[in-house]
Amino acid sequence: MLAALDALVTALYVQIDDFLGPRHRGPGRPPKLTDSELIALAVAQVLLGIPNDRQFLALARWRLGHLFPQLIDQSGYNRRLRSLGPQIARCIDYLAFISPSFGDRLWLLDSTPVPCGQSRETVKRSEFAGYAAYGRCASHSRWFWGFRLYLICAADGMPIGWELAAANIGERVVAAELLDRVPVAGRTVIADKNFAGAEFEQLMADCGARFLRPDRRNEPRRNGSLGAVRQWIESTFWTCKGQLGLERHGARTLPGLGARIGLRLLALAAGIWHNHFTSQPARAFAAYGR
Repeated sequence: MLAALDALVTALYVQIDDFLGPRHRGPGRPPKLTDSELIALAVAQVLLGIPNDRQFLALARWRLGHLFPQLIDQSGYNRRLRSLGPQIARCIDYLAFISPSFGDRLWLLDSTPVPCGQSRETVKRSEFAGYAAYGRCASHSRWFWGFRLYLICAADGMPIGWELAAANIGERVVAAELLDRVPVAGRTVIADKNFAGAEFEQLMADCGARFLRPDRRNEPRRNGSLGAVRQWIESTFWTCKGQLGLERHGARTLPGLGARIGLRLLALAAGIWHNHFTSQPARAFAAYGR
C-alpha cells in the first residue's frame, strides 16, 4: 500500500511541478516545501483519510519522510494551503486535460451537499455566516447548512469543472455559471431532474451540447430514468464522501473551504489519472489508503 501511495505522490509532484512553473523568487529565504511539494503532500493526506493536520504531519514524518525530508509545522502548513486554492484548481484542470477521459463524449452534471455546521450556535458564530445557507438534500430527506458542490465530470469520475455555491441558490443558476467556464460543445451532458426546464435546455443547446435528464412523472416519456448512467456520478460522489472525506473537510474560513474541497477533487483526479496509466480501475483507491 505504501509503495502505491509513493508512486502516485511522486508522479503527481513531477506533473504539477513542471506545470506550476518556477519556484521561489525574490527576497527572503525559500520555503522548506515548494508549492508543488506541499500540494502533493496534502493530496497524500486526503488519500490517507486523516483530516486533522497535526495528526497527519506527525504520521507523515514516518510514512512519507523519505519523500519529504523537510516538513513544516501545522500552522504554516494550514496557512500556506489556504493560499494555494487557485493553484490547486489549476492542477485539477491540468490533470483533467491530460487524462484520456477528457476526450469522452459523455459528461455528467450533478451537485451534492457540503455541510459546514450542525448546530444553531455554529451557524451564528461561523465565519461562513452570510455566505452559507440552509438547503435540502432530497436523496437523504434532510436539511443542512452550508454549500453545494457542483461537478461536471467524465464517466469515470474525472472532474472537468466544479463550483461551490450557497445551498439555497437554484441549481440551474449555478450550473449556468459553471457552463460559462467549461466547454461542453460536442458532448452529451446527463443531469438529474432538478435541472429540468426549457430555459436550461436551451442554454445547453446554445453551448453546443446535447442535454439529457430523467423524465419527470408529469411529462411524456423522452429519456426514461437513465438510472444506470446516473449511478456513475452518484458513485463518484460516494468516493468523494467516503475515502476522500468530502463532508469531513474541517474548514473554518472561505479560503480554507475552497482549498480543502479542491484538494479532495485533486486527489480524485490524481487517483483516476494515475490508475489510467497503471491499468487499474479508475476509482480503485484502496491501495492509496491505510
